[in-house]
Amino acid sequence: MTTMSTTAPTAGRLPLRWVLIDALTVTKRNLLTYLRLPQLLVFSTIQPVMFVLLFAYVFGGAIQTPGGSYINYLIPGILVQTVAFGSTTTGVGLAQDLDKGLVDRFRSLPMARSAVLAGRTMSDSLRNLFVILLMLGVGSLIGFRIGTNIFAALAAIALGVLFGFAFSWISALIGMSVGDVETAQVAGFIWIFPLVFASSAFVPVETMPSWLQAFADVQPITHTVNALRALLLGGETTRHVLGALAWSLGILAVFMPLAVRRYRRT
Repeated sequence: MTTMSTTAPTAGRLPLRWVLIDALTVTKRNLLTYLRLPQLLVFSTIQPVMFVLLFAYVFGGAIQTPGGSYINYLIPGILVQTVAFGSTTTGVGLAQDLDKGLVDRFRSLPMARSAVLAGRTMSDSLRNLFVILLMLGVGSLIGFRIGTNIFAALAAIALGVLFGFAFSWISALIGMSVGDVETAQVAGFIWIFPLVFASSAFVPVETMPSWLQAFADVQPITHTVNALRALLLGGETTRHVLGALAWSLGILAVFMPLAVRRYRRT
């Protein structure tokens, strides 16, 4: 007599529809954290607002930029800086889940292994989208004006979210590699600072020493900032956008598999 197996399918054999449902469920779980602890969202938005105000009113009068308006020059850089710094929450969140044993509980369920990482990076991307819109609103209050059209502005927002999504996978790998929340916080920021400040985010690259210009011209922050400036303010667009897309997709191609492999071995 043949008996029917009631064992749930393993994560490796889950249909694509189940994988998407699992990822969306984890995304929802992570977003609910902001509703239950709204101070997390509040404090994650205070920092970029402070950067906008400090750079605009403390350094703005001393920095000469193309076009004359430092506010217009600054806001695209702030958007990229915000999503870059915001990506560190991915690694911290994963380190916290590992520390609490939540990841072990996920592994005991018949769910896609990729859902934990995908859900975390997707929820952080939605938070980045909210903060980008907030920064554009703050910028408009202090004089920032979009010089192109709505389609170019939407493309700039999408490119910024994609860049933050790519950096979140780097952070995910770091968070699962260091072993604890405190180290994840430090390790998540330490490599982003030189990328952000040695870029075109706040000052023209031409004002830097020649040896630093060589680095600043080719690194991903500069390419993405220049692409957002072109999309929001006008100017040469194709070269900068293609460069930014190449960096974002290249980072995803490298760090998504590395993060998934690390997750399986953790």
